[in-house]
Amino acid sequence: MTKWEYLTTPLLIHNTAAILNNWGKQGWELVQVVQGPEGGLVAYLKRPVTADAAGNAAGLAAAAEASRQFEGGAA
Repeated sequence: MTKWEYLTTPLLIHNTAAILNNWGKQGWELVQVVQGPEGGLVAYLKRPVTADAAGNAAGLAAAAEASRQFEGGAA
């Protein structure tokens, strides 16, 4: 059975393709785009969990950095 890890990330309307292409290069597949609670777009992505713990750590670190950038830009 495939195990999945998930990621949510804000989509900036003027840079949507670049953001999605960046996550796609890291193995993330777009599942859905919805309107966020504050009106912006939010992308939901998934990718299979691999046995490579370093890869998973890198993905989580990238998600954390994207979150920090978004929160900093929204202030």
